[in-house]
Amino acid sequence: MQIVYTKKFISEFKKLPKKIRLLAIQKEKLFKKNPHEPELKTHKLTGKLKGNLAFSINYSYRIIFVLENKNEAWFLAVGTHSIYK
Repeated sequence: MQIVYTKKFISEFKKLPKKIRLLAIQKEKLFKKNPHEPELKTHKLTGKLKGNLAFSINYSYRIIFVLENKNEAWFLAVGTHSIYK
């Protein structure tokens, strides 16, 4: 799985606490093997984010993404639940 990082994602990622960044990198490795790995808790989003998906880094932090095809995903945003707004 190839991942494309948007400018917004990169900017938000740099602002995360170091501990969360390191955990996100571990979760990304799982994601690359299987975007629907149960540990990631991947789920479809609704409302204004309909068409996007998200997975959990931990209880508080999420990554919003879209699957372009079976081999490519775009990471759009990262942060706490506030990124859904």
